[in-house]
Amino acid sequence: MSASQRSEPARPARSARSSRGVPGQPGAAPSASGRPDCPDGPERPDSELLAALLDGMDAALCAFDADGTVTHWNHEAERILGWTAAEAVGRKGLGGWAARPGDARDVEARLTEAMGAAGRKVHEFALLTKDGGRVLVRTQSSGVPGADGRPAGVYCAFSEVHAQVDLERSIALSEALLDDASWNVVLVDADLRVAVVNANAAGALRTARKAAPGRPLGDFLDQGVEEAEAALQHVLAEGVPPAPTELWVTLRDADAVDGLKGAEGVRYELLDDDEAVRGEGGDRGEAGAAARRRCWRSGFLRLASPLTEEPAPLGVAWIFQDVTEVKGQEQESARMRFRGNQLHRAARAAAECEDSMEAASVHLDFALAGFADHALIDLVLDPPPGAPADRIRLVRAAATPTGAPGPCPPVVPGGIPLAYPEGHPALQAVERCGSVRASARRSDESGAAQWAAARKWPEGAVHGLCAVLRSRGRTLGVVTFLRTSSRRAFDRTDATYAEDVAARVAASVDLAVRGR
Repeated sequence: MSASQRSEPARPARSARSSRGVPGQPGAAPSASGRPDCPDGPERPDSELLAALLDGMDAALCAFDADGTVTHWNHEAERILGWTAAEAVGRKGLGGWAARPGDARDVEARLTEAMGAAGRKVHEFALLTKDGGRVLVRTQSSGVPGADGRPAGVYCAFSEVHAQVDLERSIALSEALLDDASWNVVLVDADLRVAVVNANAAGALRTARKAAPGRPLGDFLDQGVEEAEAALQHVLAEGVPPAPTELWVTLRDADAVDGLKGAEGVRYELLDDDEAVRGEGGDRGEAGAAARRRCWRSGFLRLASPLTEEPAPLGVAWIFQDVTEVKGQEQESARMRFRGNQLHRAARAAAECEDSMEAASVHLDFALAGFADHALIDLVLDPPPGAPADRIRLVRAAATPTGAPGPCPPVVPGGIPLAYPEGHPALQAVERCGSVRASARRSDESGAAQWAAARKWPEGAVHGLCAVLRSRGRTLGVVTFLRTSSRRAFDRTDATYAEDVAARVAASVDLAVRGR
């Protein structure tokens, strides 16, 4: 039996025009294509089109005329219940074959009610399969009016309840993820543009939920956007990674943190122990960038359309959690363990040195590992007779090579003071008896070179940290740690570590000075 034969009502033969009307409608009706009927033209193609549409539906569909006779029965209804269209079309009601007699009365009553009511009615019925099993279905029924406006039939679309529940559960899960989830959820389309964000993700991206859709990730992320887009492209092309991924990103429109400013644009900060640390120039911007830098532990889900035979990618669900604080604590713990081990190893190595200045340089050699690229030791010269007592003069006692980083051997002091300009960080450290941090204002190569040359520091230095050498209540000099542009600026934790190293270096320098 052809598809058109299965889909046509089983009733006495009538004219071609009336046979293609709605269920039970006695009069003629427009064709499915919307063209007027012709006696011998589009009747058969329109009938085949209607049959193809019914059989291609994802939902099961059956239709009844005003007398309750089955007029239509599609493939999905056959799949669910097992009854073919040839077996179903023409039967009156569902009782005795597709429903138990006790259930059939309730089913027919509700279908009759839906025939005369406006809109759709949703019910749940227990129907019988051809092999005698029972299946619970959820139906949507709606009446079909005739040409005169009176009820002419009813159609009933139904699906298995568990399939409907699975769909509703998926929809509820999606809505919960986008509304109530504590994780950040971002849906990205196949063009890597934001499609939907939940409230938490909107806060993490520093935008509004309604303003995010349609915009690329580069509008929200400054650094790390390439890594994020590469991860999304990998998921679209190859699938979900086996484990969560940690992405470091820098947000764009973070509020700058205002610092305390002194003269000539020099910024002062206060350590936890109320000791002043002086920063020059560009480290403020780097501190702001560090504040905007976040670590997101991310999971990805590839989204594909369930309506296609071969899954077509719709995009990626990016689910992430901000673990910046946790990662910072882990990194800080690892850094503290490493530096503690370095101090311990340096103390043991310095104990084997016969020369005190050599022991001081050993402390610096161990401190440089993972901390700085260059180190300098400048000692305070006693003022000559008649010179002002408050004038600070420094002489070089030890220094790393000016080229590639290396050990910090002692140098023979020539007694000629270093030509440090007024306001030099080393002189400031001696005056304040504390630590001073300084960074180049300009990041370009020529500006950084001029900045280092003006301070008599090795070429390439863009960050400096000066810690005073104090022993037995006296200021002996200052130790300077320098970093190149490949490293970040010194922070307060670095200043604390430098002071620990300076205390050990000062003890060795004090022994060397007393032994002269």
